[in-house]
Amino acid sequence: MAKERLLIIEDDEDILELLRHNLTKEGYAVETAADGEQGLDRAKDQPPNLVLLDLMLPGIDGLQVLKSLRAESRTAFLPIIILTAKGEEADVITGLELGADDYITKPFSPSVLLARIRAVLRRKSRQVREGDENPIEIFDLAIDPRRHEVRLRGRRVELTATEFQLLRFLAAHPGWVFTRQQIVDSVKGTDYPVTDRSVDVQMVGLRRKLGKAGDYIETVRGVGYRFREE
Repeated sequence: MAKERLLIIEDDEDILELLRHNLTKEGYAVETAADGEQGLDRAKDQPPNLVLLDLMLPGIDGLQVLKSLRAESRTAFLPIIILTAKGEEADVITGLELGADDYITKPFSPSVLLARIRAVLRRKSRQVREGDENPIEIFDLAIDPRRHEVRLRGRRVELTATEFQLLRFLAAHPGWVFTRQQIVDSVKGTDYPVTDRSVDVQMVGLRRKLGKAGDYIETVRGVGYRFREE
């Protein structure tokens, strides 16, 4: 069986070697890049199974790398874990809104990092097995996970990766009420560290981009959210 390939984009040589050592010991094939431009080139040229991405990189910073990877079809669904010293809630929310699959702050425990990597890779594998790629048509919305595309009355709506997954999940279960934690668990996995506030922030952004169609997503006071039934 081929080894799963991990790409580490990190400019700190000591951290890079620590990661390389621990991940290689666990059986992963490890590739590295010391700056954002080099990391982008390697990820786009031959997409790995997962990217570990530092935010504070020379040249192109980590958030720009994340945006660029999510903007291209070959890397739009590439699992990406942000690994950074920037641990403020605003930084976490920004990373999630741009489509990060997980967010780990430095200093970190190698064993925790390995557990997070395994969890993200399991989620990706489960999504493929469970057929999360089936298109959804409801009201005047057409949601196509295979193209990572949402159209409202035929007009394309640009969403972040996280906004897209939130909309896809709710629209796939019209009328069902989900708590914020259930939404996070379904979109990211049960071990994903995220606050209720970040879910609310992403919902605000999603509704704004949908315009009047944002009313299809209803807030159930004291519980969470649901997508309106047809």
